[in-house]
Amino acid sequence: MSENEWVVRASSADVFAVLGDGWSYAGWVVGAARVRSVDQGFPAPGTSLHHSVGVWPFMVNDVTTVEEFEPDHRLVIKVRVWPAGAGRVEFVTTTRPDGCLLVMREETSEGPVHVLPHLAVDPVLHWRNTETLRRLAYLAESRAGLHRTQSTYPG
Repeated sequence: MSENEWVVRASSADVFAVLGDGWSYAGWVVGAARVRSVDQGFPAPGTSLHHSVGVWPFMVNDVTTVEEFEPDHRLVIKVRVWPAGAGRVEFVTTTRPDGCLLVMREETSEGPVHVLPHLAVDPVLHWRNTETLRRLAYLAESRAGLHRTQSTYPG
């Protein structure tokens, strides 16, 4: 399992406003090219967003489905990128005096990528998810009216 942390200079509510806006998905998820549709009621458990990954003309249409949701605290989604596989991603925030700590955990669960050794997969996921969290933080901080001037990546 890959785990990343990011200090966001915005509230958990600001972070979850971005996470809960399915149409913003391609703006913060590395590799997502576009959002095709978002189920009404997203991010309620069982709802999905339909997206494409890759770069034109090599894009794959797929779906991400919400498994668990605790407003302003926790979101668990099942992400798919067939034929490569599928995974489970969890976002959890903890309030801090300067905003919140956002933790992202991702693990593969199905398909060819799931049979690869974790030592091969986790560094790639960690690298990609660092940029994903950076983008998500920018959007949440922008929403909160804050402008980041330097990185606060904890490690």
